[in-house]
Amino acid sequence: MERPRRPGTDFFGHQDTAPRLLEPAEWASAGIPLLRDPRQVVGGLYSRHSPTPETAVVAVFDPEERLQASASFRRSSAPDGWAFRNALLDRLRRVIPHDLRRRTPVRTAVLLYCRAGDGRWTAEDGAWMWGLRDACTLHGLRCGAYITLTPEGWRVQGEGRGGRSPRSGSAPAPLEETEAPYVRPGGGTRSPMWWAAAR
Repeated sequence: MERPRRPGTDFFGHQDTAPRLLEPAEWASAGIPLLRDPRQVVGGLYSRHSPTPETAVVAVFDPEERLQASASFRRSSAPDGWAFRNALLDRLRRVIPHDLRRRTPVRTAVLLYCRAGDGRWTAEDGAWMWGLRDACTLHGLRCGAYITLTPEGWRVQGEGRGGRSPRSGSAPAPLEETEAPYVRPGGGTRSPMWWAAAR
């Protein structure tokens, strides 16, 4: 019978000191799907959640890049991939059922993190990347983009795409201005489904 492991230990019960983070090169080679319109994604999440520094927004999108669910929360631990994975998984379980029965993930999780500094990669970003990738695996989702939001603007890490608006501390645009109408097959439009957990 396998002996249960304590968090932060290896199979033999020794302290696991390996860093739980992803370097930019590892993230860039992980096959993360590109967002069709990152500015719209960032603008919509910022308008809905108005994150302040040390706030994370995790969002789940369908294959048409329509938002299915989202939740925001404050960072409550030191930068560590394991702790971030647990926090992300907890929020995902609250707002949307898992897709573990599917052979191939259909929905994609994206993480927007608001922090101080500039848009350059940090070890904290690497820990969030590790946590997002692991949480997606455990919830049956595709691991999507990791986006930082700073006083300089926003940046999709690993891609180089970014912009100056919105930025940390800026006034959010009205939500209806950040939503693109969804074109139904055969004509006609409707608003995308926006649903978020209470912060």
